[in-house]
Amino acid sequence: MGRLIVLEGLDGCGKSTQLERLKSRYGDKARFISFPNYQSLSGQLIAKYLAGDFPEEDAAVGCYTAASLYAVDRYVSYKTSWEDDYKSDKPIIAARYTTSNAIYQMAKLPRRDWDGFIKWLCDHEYNKLGLPRPDLTIYLDMPTDTAQKLLSARYGGNEGKKDIHERDRAFFENCRLAAMYSAQHMGWDIISCAEGGEPLPIDIVGEKIAALTDKFIDI
Repeated sequence: MGRLIVLEGLDGCGKSTQLERLKSRYGDKARFISFPNYQSLSGQLIAKYLAGDFPEEDAAVGCYTAASLYAVDRYVSYKTSWEDDYKSDKPIIAARYTTSNAIYQMAKLPRRDWDGFIKWLCDHEYNKLGLPRPDLTIYLDMPTDTAQKLLSARYGGNEGKKDIHERDRAFFENCRLAAMYSAQHMGWDIISCAEGGEPLPIDIVGEKIAALTDKFIDI
């Protein structure tokens, strides 16, 4: 089977920029994918969810229903797009994956339920749906204040452009806690993307990422 590398992190951490750097580094030696796939029917449902069209009155239920939407999007992508590459041993590099459910959906639950959610999530996506397990997950950690500043700059100061997750600061901070918890319990590699409240230079973060990914991809 192939090798699956996941680049994970909260909004504003620089995932998209670093994914482009990896594309330049590896070229056609790897297959690059990103989630959600908003061009698919399943991705369009996620877009509606992020726009607030599916209000979650009970977070204990909503986290599982939302997680299921994202899981289906990954399943559709795998079966229709990159399964053959993966099974032919081509390295796959994904921006976001099952790991995002472990951050954004688990954060809606009380801490006492996090272990149970991780167990359910891994069984649901990796066992029940048959999605590949990552061989390497890199979590790009950016402090909440720094990430919020970067997001505001991305949207030209228009806070209304943020989705339901981005605009809820308390939730955003809890997502970071969930991410660090998941990293510890699921064996992710953590790369700090800021120092003294300021984002690190893109090249420095990129070098840290490459030091990990080069172990899985020949250049």
